[in-house]
Amino acid sequence: MHRTISAISIAVLAVSLSGCGAGQNASTRQINQVTDGVEASITQDGNNIKIVNLLVVAAPGGNAVLVGTIVNSGDAEDFLLGVAINGTSATYTGVNVLPKNTPIIFEGERANAKVVLGGFGAPAGSRVQVGLFFAKAGVVNLDAIVREASEEYAGITAGEILPTPTPSPTATK
Repeated sequence: MHRTISAISIAVLAVSLSGCGAGQNASTRQINQVTDGVEASITQDGNNIKIVNLLVVAAPGGNAVLVGTIVNSGDAEDFLLGVAINGTSATYTGVNVLPKNTPIIFEGERANAKVVLGGFGAPAGSRVQVGLFFAKAGVVNLDAIVREASEEYAGITAGEILPTPTPSPTATK
């Protein structure tokens, strides 16, 4: 009998101490954003574009550099026409074509595009508006955090501009 009571007590204690007893409103189930970067989706009018981990790095020399990834999961190809940071058009170089499942990546080893804004004065830790302008999907505005060019963002600079985007051939009928 003593063993049965001990086993039941241990089971009750284990359930109450683990997150299982907290139910649907447990604090561990309320996590909304696990990275500094913001995310958005454009899914209306046949579009299926996802913006992932988008943030701005305050790079040396008063520059802002965009970090993040854009993926088009829709069947129709789209184009990223430009980017604005805090209402000012930024310099965009590299790939701007968004075919299905081929991402545009800003910064990092696999980067294929770069966005730089000179004369940037927002401090690290603040938030800025980033506007992304797509040919078919339209405009999406995000409230992105500004990070300092240190730690995982230490190698991000305004230098190393990628080649100017070239339009992809489109089929004609």
